Amino acid sequence: MEGRPALHAHRRITGHLTFPLLATTLLASFGSSLLYGYNLAVVNSPAVHIKAFYNATWSRRYGQSLSQELLTVMYSLTVSVFALGGLVGSFPVGMLVTRYGRKGTLVRSTLLVFLAGFLMGFSRYLESPEMVMAGRFVMGLHSGICLSVVPMYLGEIAPKTLRGFLGLVPSIFICLGVFSAQVLGLPELLGEDGYWPLFLSLVVIPALLQLLLLHWFPESPRYLLIEKNNIWGATDALRWFLGKDDVRDVLEEMREEQHSLSSVETISAWQLLRDGSVRWQTLSVAVINMGMQLSGIDAIWFYTNTIFQHAGIPGPEIPYTTVGTGAIEVLAGLLGCFTIEKLGRRPLIVIGFSFMGICCASITLALVLQATVPWMRYLSVACVIGIIAGFCMGPAGVPFLMTAELFKQSHRPAAYIVGGSLNWLSNFTVGFVFPFLQMSAGAFCYLVFCGVCVLVALYVYIVIPETKNKTFMEINQIFATRHPFLAAPAGAVKMVPLGSYGALENSSLELSGSSRE
Repeated sequence: MEGRPALHAHRRITGHLTFPLLATTLLASFGSSLLYGYNLAVVNSPAVHIKAFYNATWSRRYGQSLSQELLTVMYSLTVSVFALGGLVGSFPVGMLVTRYGRKGTLVRSTLLVFLAGFLMGFSRYLESPEMVMAGRFVMGLHSGICLSVVPMYLGEIAPKTLRGFLGLVPSIFICLGVFSAQVLGLPELLGEDGYWPLFLSLVVIPALLQLLLLHWFPESPRYLLIEKNNIWGATDALRWFLGKDDVRDVLEEMREEQHSLSSVETISAWQLLRDGSVRWQTLSVAVINMGMQLSGIDAIWFYTNTIFQHAGIPGPEIPYTTVGTGAIEVLAGLLGCFTIEKLGRRPLIVIGFSFMGICCASITLALVLQATVPWMRYLSVACVIGIIAGFCMGPAGVPFLMTAELFKQSHRPAAYIVGGSLNWLSNFTVGFVFPFLQMSAGAFCYLVFCGVCVLVALYVYIVIPETKNKTFMEINQIFATRHPFLAAPAGAVKMVPLGSYGALENSSLELSGSSRE
């Protein structure tokens, strides 16, 4: 009983947001998450100019203009190839974070941004539409890596009382990236025909700052202790992040997890999919990551101007309307960030998806009736804003945070591979298919997104527990009490070497004993 007052005091201290923690979170998000949001929206405002460049280049090469269908395919590919790159980039995440660490992977990935900036920046000068697409693909590679690594890094350096707050900071930077692309795309800034290559290549500036500064920040203490067994490095990192010398309680919790994983090595994505003991967690990660992209938010971000055109907004007003929606995104993201530790993860994600579903159904109604009821176009704009606000309050960042929280250290990299690949595959599908879906289904295309939002909200409400203020071990124990879902036969999947079952069983008994104490 003597240790309990000290433990509570420690929790109060580690619950404080220190400057090193804040600086690490801001820098990692600025050089990674910001670029993801920027690239989601950067092709929206210069769409007319990029299509004109494709058409002019095609005419010079082949002596004839592009057909409307082929031009639509080429531009849709330019938009969606970013997600294809993200899909490819998500595959090696587990290998990269194991070999180079969380911070090391982020620093090295910035080199991809410089390559992408060169390709897109000089594409017009070299008369090469292929360079635009290649640059977008390389930027997707970078975002595919960082979109998984940033929440993994922040989730491992944050105290459990701040994990939700710090975990949603990247989502705010995603919104800031979208907003900055919308502002810079105004006609008065970089929205004119001659500036779009510069507009696309500005991504090198945040990447350069991250490359120069993040190198001096510590690695994840969990990675150093649990995966590298570097007790001194982990202690120094904890002291730096928490701003205090006495970090024994945090080290004890990390050692407990290390002890439980002493006979389990980091597993692959294929092993994760076959492991019946984490089947509910794996399914949950798949549902929330796919739902995040299939909710319709990518269609809004990629084709905002087109959606507002169909809603009857006058052409000159569209860029400024778009900027207004971006400002609301940022405010909604801030609201979610500052309320997640009070409300919890589940309420934010359930309310967010439910509200998006209502807005998707309403935008269908508004588009159908706007020909006879002129003021319905304003309802369309309000619904677009509602979809964005609902997304940024919860679904924008919580799936990445929950992917870190639902798994222990040995399974976490593989979980990010599975969740990230499904996330990007869904992103690519929406970016490529939406123009054709809109042409064939018209206003009713948004009902597809409505159905997805409702189903995801129901799943999260029924299946996923609240993870606020719980350690990774406590969350794992909650799922361990659930009935197995499509579990493999006993002994079909073994994550431990032969002969180590007894050690693992003893470890589990010790853990359960310590939890009862």
